[in-house]
Amino acid sequence: MTLPATAVAEDQPSTVDRVLDVIKDTIEPAADESPSLEIVDRMRQMQSQAIKEQTATWGRWGNRPNKFSSWTNHSNRLVPLYTFGMTLSPLRERGSFYSNADRMEQHFGAVPAGTLNPNATYHDQIDVYELQQMAFEEGKKHIILMVFDGTDWPTTRAAATYHNRADHYDSGRGRGLSFQDYRGVETDFAFVGTTPRLEGGKIDVNAQTVDGGENPVSGGFDPTFAGPMPWQERSLSGYPIGKDRQQPHTVTDSAASATSLMAGIKTYNAAINVAVDGSQCVPIGRQLQQQGFRVGVVTSVPVSHATPASAYANNVHRGDYQDIGRDLVGRPSISHRQEPLPGVDVLIGGGWGEGVGKDGTQGEDFLEGNKYLHESDLRAVALKPGETDPHRRKYVVAERTPGQDGHRVLAAAAERAIASGDRLLGYFGTRGGHLPFQTADGNFNPTFDVKGTERYTGEDLAENPTLADMTEVALKVLSAPVPPNDDEQTIPPFWLLVEAGDVDWANHANNLDNSIGAVLSGAAAFSKITQWAEEHDAWDDTVVLVTSDHGHFLVLEDLQAIADAARSE
Repeated sequence: MTLPATAVAEDQPSTVDRVLDVIKDTIEPAADESPSLEIVDRMRQMQSQAIKEQTATWGRWGNRPNKFSSWTNHSNRLVPLYTFGMTLSPLRERGSFYSNADRMEQHFGAVPAGTLNPNATYHDQIDVYELQQMAFEEGKKHIILMVFDGTDWPTTRAAATYHNRADHYDSGRGRGLSFQDYRGVETDFAFVGTTPRLEGGKIDVNAQTVDGGENPVSGGFDPTFAGPMPWQERSLSGYPIGKDRQQPHTVTDSAASATSLMAGIKTYNAAINVAVDGSQCVPIGRQLQQQGFRVGVVTSVPVSHATPASAYANNVHRGDYQDIGRDLVGRPSISHRQEPLPGVDVLIGGGWGEGVGKDGTQGEDFLEGNKYLHESDLRAVALKPGETDPHRRKYVVAERTPGQDGHRVLAAAAERAIASGDRLLGYFGTRGGHLPFQTADGNFNPTFDVKGTERYTGEDLAENPTLADMTEVALKVLSAPVPPNDDEQTIPPFWLLVEAGDVDWANHANNLDNSIGAVLSGAAAFSKITQWAEEHDAWDDTVVLVTSDHGHFLVLEDLQAIADAARSE
């Protein structure tokens, strides 16, 4: 199957205006405005009103000041990077990637126009990959990468303002959220660029080839057009969304950016650890696995989506979900036909129950059924009750189970995996494959947005764990001693990815209520990481990096309105 150069899978939304027309025809006009004796969810009201009226005093998505929703894709904004257990001194001493023409030549194949900046204080996603390498070389035994997918500085600021019930900062690291405030170990902060090398290429999923490596560079970051820091951004410009004719730098997708974070290369949009010439790269998780590390992947969205895929798999296109899933669980795939990858040790995320008859993005080996992790692959790697696996390549499987509490189902499977020394696979989700979207007030009742309306049943909420639950369980399994060598004083080395993927889905939908809720949900998962490190007295051996793969284009105008929305609840 050959895909066009512009194919970027599910990061490309429908036309905003067309979707909004449909929504306006189906809105329940009084649902969010009628007086009630119950506590008022003001943020939900603000989101509903902004969609209906297509204007909001508190902000917008896009560069059109008089329209609330004019952009639903990514941006080329700088994104935050928080480090715990190590500082960014090595990067500062070396100087910014964007001030070094030789490094850019190496990774882009050329120096993109306007990108060389001798005064740059921001870094690049490739540096995040190299920080993980440095952590290993320094003897760190627990390396955790947390990716708030789609979270840029304004998204974080909106969530912090709501959480703080006040606007406490207008530049820098910020405060109020767990990953902004935690000081239990040395910590540091910077911004990183997210640009890809190429917009795309001609991709053949069946042959696993890409034709486009000789294309001129289309990525880059020009601070003259973008602004040198997020609070100095040119919010009326088309540059941050790749729409400036004078400097049309392309905007990254999650695959190319996650590949930079985890494999340390610049590549084309849609690539999963594949370079522009079609060659495969080995991501940091697999590198460390070869050094005796366990590998874990946790996500709130489907397990074979771009960010979790880039933690381990290889594929020329991010949309080849079933083959990516096979890489993750150690099955023969289109990319590793003769010698399957070993597979990750812990895989917990969404995608459960998503059956389809066909999928035009996947190759000729696509099987009707679950498009993210096929039932046949799940059965092949699942340990049956009482079965033993001397090679420890199979998984204790926890799935969403009707009538069963999702956290308890996952925790019980984890206990079995720990007792036997086997791997753990947790497979959950709602319609669409993701966990239920938490809203800003901590509930799960999203209102309408440019993608429609998410609605959940009581079963959806009860039968799924939260991202924090998943993170806690993953850490417990990864850090458990392997029988029969039960030395409780020694925690095995591991690398773990935790993705708060629902921030991206919320921002694609231009839903600030969902976006804030997703950031807060991710912050709760981060707190599980710091709690684990403290309880195990593990900070001397642990590094945690918290960042994003890319931004969107939320423009905040009135932070006080967001603060007041929290106070009204």
